[in-house]
Amino acid sequence: MSESFAWPESRWISPDLDWREAQLITAGVDVGSVSTQAVVMLDGELYCYSNIHTGSESAKSAQKAMQWALEQTGLSVEGIHYIIGTGYGRVNVPFAGRTVTEIACHAKGANFIYGPSVRTILDMGGQDCKAIRCDHEGKVLSFLMNDKCAAGTGRGMEVLAELMGLGLQEMGELSLRVEEEPPPVSSTCVVFAKSEASRLLRSGWPKERVLAAYCSAMARKVVLMLERIGVEKEFAVTGGIAKNPGVVTRIEREIGLRSLKPRYDTQLAGAIGAALLAKSMLEKNRQVQGSSSGDQLG
Repeated sequence: MSESFAWPESRWISPDLDWREAQLITAGVDVGSVSTQAVVMLDGELYCYSNIHTGSESAKSAQKAMQWALEQTGLSVEGIHYIIGTGYGRVNVPFAGRTVTEIACHAKGANFIYGPSVRTILDMGGQDCKAIRCDHEGKVLSFLMNDKCAAGTGRGMEVLAELMGLGLQEMGELSLRVEEEPPPVSSTCVVFAKSEASRLLRSGWPKERVLAAYCSAMARKVVLMLERIGVEKEFAVTGGIAKNPGVVTRIEREIGLRSLKPRYDTQLAGAIGAALLAKSMLEKNRQVQGSSSGDQLG
């Protein structure tokens, strides 16, 4: 995909925290099919992160993300006490001490991003969707995933962005500029949706109307999954599609609930959850060992 249609990579370092003062330094690396995030936390507080495009090799993407997150901090990978890998490429994070499924990590991360009141999470990533119900601590109670298909996911939106010559960040807002909601496209399959969108554009539909039809189809697809698992307040959306108001607004209309407002980048949920789970495991190990070294895990 051309970079002109891609979302911008990002990084951040807390101006208020110093890793030299931390007792527990943990990290999470979420290697997804489209994006990779590396998050470092100090005693459970967000210290730094990076969010980059996943390359052709998961291991190199994980290394690049971690290197960029740590840049200018003076902290090295070796200085992190425990690291967990998650996501599609989790088994390929070369410096991770353990892997954890993205379901558990996203629930824990959403609990951090949205607060302990969140009970239903919809994660819409690059090539899959997950509906998760969790408790006040971010522990998974039940979940559903879509088929292993890019239909109705971030990858589908990228294909449409390229087709229309638009930036991903402008598509959601543009889709909401319709006076009347058009019928949804007949399929969210990436191949068929692209073909149908091309046909509608050639027939004279403006871009915003085509986008509204596709966003509506995406919303209806994931709402069916939410209805199967049962939507409970409070409701939150994570992943890249959480930044698309065209899809999120239509999901909210369908389920009759407003989603919670995030405190941090919604794409960080998996990596944040992994870093928090790393902290819990490190603490448990130190309690068992009766020392502060955490050697077994680190």
